[in-house]
Amino acid sequence: MSRLVAEALGTFCVVFAGTGAIVVNQTTGESITHLGVALTFGLVVMAVIYAVGDVSGAHLNPAVSVAFAVAGRFRAREVPGYALAQVVGALAASAMLRALFPASENLGATLPVGAAWRSLVLEAVLTFMLMLVVLAVSSGPKERGIMAGIAVGGAVALGALFAGPVSGASMNPARSVGPGLVSGHVASLWVYLLGPTLGAMLAVPAWAMISPRSNGECI
Repeated sequence: MSRLVAEALGTFCVVFAGTGAIVVNQTTGESITHLGVALTFGLVVMAVIYAVGDVSGAHLNPAVSVAFAVAGRFRAREVPGYALAQVVGALAASAMLRALFPASENLGATLPVGAAWRSLVLEAVLTFMLMLVVLAVSSGPKERGIMAGIAVGGAVALGALFAGPVSGASMNPARSVGPGLVSGHVASLWVYLLGPTLGAMLAVPAWAMISPRSNGECI
């Protein structure tokens, strides 16, 4: 139960700070800027990894949990619980932002700009890159160590910097489900469910081909 609570709280923090930065940026005349939003996402992911990484592994992302299970580092039967906790955390964060900023139209929801297939491919590739980093800095299913938060947070910020204006750079189904459901923008959610999950899963065999060692077993 402590691990599920940690995942819910961690995902709440990521979505509240990250999408909150988007909402504040929209309501204050771009005072934060796109760079500031990207850095906010990266910094909050970094902070949360250091906060709960030793408790739950700081997956904070259903796609990451699925990929860990595919890699044999995480029990498949635990994935639904982790995913539910992550989505609950994201929904709670978006509900709080709705209460704070009732005039916000989308609460930082990820919405494709242009063709949906382009955002689908971007989300898959971005999450593939992110998951490679996660696999490299994790032991078993846990992101831990001095550099884990910096590496993963940096990968998140990098993806948001260059792909955010097109796909939203979600890389995380829970991050998209929270604001999407609360704001009512659900038509494109399939892009952010399928793309990140597929990309994270594809990173597992890619990492296996280049990894010089085994990285632990299931908790």
